[in-house]
Amino acid sequence: QVQAFRVPPFNKKHTIRSSSRDHIFTMTTSSDNEIQSRINRDNFIFKEDISPGLKYEMQLKQIYASTNSQFQEIDVIETCFGKTLVTDGLTQSAQFDEFAYHESLVHPSLIKFALSSGKAPETVFIGGGGELATAREVLRHKSVKRVVMVDLDEKVVEVCKKYLPEWGGDTVCNNPRFELVIGDAHHYILNTDEVFDVIIMDISDPVEAGPGIALYTKEFYEFAVTKLNPGGVFVTQAGMASSIPQLTQPEKVEDVMCYGPIINTLASVFDVSMGYTTNIPSFGSDWGFVMAFNTPGGNDKAAATAEETAEEWRAPSTKSIDALLQDQVTDGVAALKHYDGLTHCRMFSLGKPLRKYLEMEKRIMTEENPIYMYAG
Repeated sequence: QVQAFRVPPFNKKHTIRSSSRDHIFTMTTSSDNEIQSRINRDNFIFKEDISPGLKYEMQLKQIYASTNSQFQEIDVIETCFGKTLVTDGLTQSAQFDEFAYHESLVHPSLIKFALSSGKAPETVFIGGGGELATAREVLRHKSVKRVVMVDLDEKVVEVCKKYLPEWGGDTVCNNPRFELVIGDAHHYILNTDEVFDVIIMDISDPVEAGPGIALYTKEFYEFAVTKLNPGGVFVTQAGMASSIPQLTQPEKVEDVMCYGPIINTLASVFDVSMGYTTNIPSFGSDWGFVMAFNTPGGNDKAAATAEETAEEWRAPSTKSIDALLQDQVTDGVAALKHYDGLTHCRMFSLGKPLRKYLEMEKRIMTEENPIYMYAG
């Protein structure tokens, strides 16, 4: 028997086990009703690998959906973090804190574009984003006229619309400003003639054998920068960004993060590459994001002003951020659960151990030399 929801098509990364006895079950031998009955009776638990030697373990309260697409396993379950989307055994977003992840990914980049260009953003590209919550946050901005979201896995979108409508669902899909394209975001960016004010990459982590690794390479970023309007901003999720990385400790440990290499890779293409973090409890760690943009003027001027621009963005006037949100976002700052001017300063103020790790990290991610994040 396989210790999982069902016999998985790839490497097993998550386990459901009874905490009261040693037996296990599989989807292949039990109906949905039987499985839920056993969960209620035997107190089954959900386990997820976070990093080498560290697992998350929590009570599994309910299974809403458990299926496969041609790309990955897809599960919607309920734990102490509420309803949770899990793909290939890895938590993608949870009801408890998905707003913190999605607001952190979206709003700083749109606000930065407004500050850099002197006008509010109108066109946004989203790579990935199958939960539809990234598009939900983009569409809060009144100035946005067009959002193009390209996701590889139509099944994820369908499952999220059905079981996680609070993430965005039909409200997003029926918005006339929103266009959903089922396809490869890498191929789309390389072949589109359209340019955007902001490009947001809400994609799978760069794990070995995963579909997202090409979207973290220098070659991709060199092309993506040509798809930005003047003053345009590129932002990507960047995986685990522990505030106290193990790599800064004296003993040698396995490298589990790609945060530093992603910052470095974007810095090799853009004038400014800035990492920031938000704590996401359901992910078991602070989570990393990287924003990149070019400064106005020629190369000499850009080089001279890049550091100054970065420092200004790390610690702006909190009132100025709040004022922009109040002006740009439908229903203003009060509509957001996480992001505002003060939270912005916390997100971009990295702790000393993490800054030490980033100073040590020199690697760049390329097609020839990919770097993978830990995936259990």
